[in-house]
Amino acid sequence: MPEKGQRTVVVTGGSRGIGRAICLALADAGTHVYFNYFNPADPEGEAAAASETEALLAAANAGASSQSVNVASEDEIKVFIDSIMNESGRIDVWVNNAGITRDSLLVRMKTKAWDDVIDVNLKGTFLCSRAVAKIMMKQREGRIINIASIVGVTGNPGQSNYVASKAGIIGLTKAAAKELAPRNVTVNAVAPGFIETDMTQDLPQNVKDAFMAQIPLGRSGQPEDVAAAVAFLASDAASYLTGQVIHVSGGMYI
Repeated sequence: MPEKGQRTVVVTGGSRGIGRAICLALADAGTHVYFNYFNPADPEGEAAAASETEALLAAANAGASSQSVNVASEDEIKVFIDSIMNESGRIDVWVNNAGITRDSLLVRMKTKAWDDVIDVNLKGTFLCSRAVAKIMMKQREGRIINIASIVGVTGNPGQSNYVASKAGIIGLTKAAAKELAPRNVTVNAVAPGFIETDMTQDLPQNVKDAFMAQIPLGRSGQPEDVAAAVAFLASDAASYLTGQVIHVSGGMYI
């Protein structure tokens, strides 16, 4: 249960990887961090990862609460947000980080692979943003931060569904920023490049080498690099930024 006066932060997909790093970057004694997790293929493993994230947040003196929520489900999002509002009464920062991949060449891609990625990555970001925007508009303040991807700008073979979802998130960010600015609600995005996560470590070595050859800084990024950009956008220092996309890619996109 959040303490009175604590900042309320919500991170989707916060149990591991970039999501966990974001949770920790936003954690302090004055913050209660809520995050969701969801992996129907390994529910026990995902719940264990969520417990680890909660323990790390507690060690950082932040409040922590997690819940299994499918961001592609409007009903589950409503239950999640209602529970947060019943406990905290407000939401100050919302980070749309949850995402999946189902890679395949366009001509071989199954319709389900397309639908699954669009539902979680893009529709999930829309559903969460729509719901939390109503709360932040009433508060007359708030920060929405979306995790996009460099491939949403550059494209990437074998990922037409993922690329489309991330390009859509960038467009959604810009449109929502214009709509919500009059109520002092900012909407920005962070577009990671090649970041070392569970999602990227399973890529074939030739694919990794091809990515590395495109990075002027000559190294891959860490989840903490992305989290630092999110923390900035959530801070008072970013109060005059909205509708922006910050590329955290070591120079892959210049």
